[in-house]
Amino acid sequence: MNLKARTITAVGAGLVLTLSACGGGNDDGGAASSGELAGAELIVGSKEFTESILLGQITAVALENAGAAVEDRTGISGSATVREALETGEVDMYWDYTGTGWVNILGNTTTDVPEDLYAAVAEADAENGIAWLEPANFENTYRIAVPSSFAEENGLSTMSDAAAYIQENPDDATVCAASEFINRDDGLPGLEEAYGFEFNNVVELDLNLIYTQIGEECTFGEVFSTDARIVSNDLTVLEDDQEFFVEYQGALTLRQETLDEYPAIADIMAPISEALTDETMTELNGRIDNDGEQPRDVAEEWLESEGLLG
Repeated sequence: MNLKARTITAVGAGLVLTLSACGGGNDDGGAASSGELAGAELIVGSKEFTESILLGQITAVALENAGAAVEDRTGISGSATVREALETGEVDMYWDYTGTGWVNILGNTTTDVPEDLYAAVAEADAENGIAWLEPANFENTYRIAVPSSFAEENGLSTMSDAAAYIQENPDDATVCAASEFINRDDGLPGLEEAYGFEFNNVVELDLNLIYTQIGEECTFGEVFSTDARIVSNDLTVLEDDQEFFVEYQGALTLRQETLDEYPAIADIMAPISEALTDETMTELNGRIDNDGEQPRDVAEEWLESEGLLG
């Protein structure tokens, strides 16, 4: 492969693997006196990016509405860190994705994906004492995007197009990506292997900085498929025509002992998960990332508008 020596440049934040509270929620430890979860004290966590924090806030508002006292620990950096927090009891629940569960948590590959991925992940993770509630109706998978003007100018619509372009234009083989995507088998390394190319310059950025740097710091960039900043930054998402990326359906995960103690959590979350579609997540993410609204406010208003608060 006639490419320049590959370099990885770290820029910005996003490497701090510490627990952080993002505000909001009922942190006073006092449970409401009535409701299905009256007397319950629960800790809701999340990963550090917008969608995960929003899902954590939606969960916290719903559980508080059912009478629980909820401590907010949303905004934990890194999938491995939040998963460890769940396993050790530092948080009681957080939303994860089936693809992450299959590859990153359970140690499978992107080439041995079962047809019913959710069922396989839920069954396998049950042996670790972790329950996956019924998944939501949205999928937030990894994608690679470029500026729309660049895609049109160079005839790029698929990852195969991009691979061929990069082979012929190594000076443009730059990608902005977050640390986790750079190092995951179901992220950049696997993508490059599947399509037979390699970025010669990988610029490591905080997730929230990537969208505005595509076309600036980098030609290509990692994006999430339900992120509204794809539209607001006029980006074109390249089709994964060889179907490398695994399905990333969202689901609330919690320790089985927590679910056994509070089985009402599954009943409370079921209609919420059903209402969370791709379009809904993109709209709600956009209210935070593009319009500057607070995740807690968006969560409360959406739940009320959908009639999901009793």
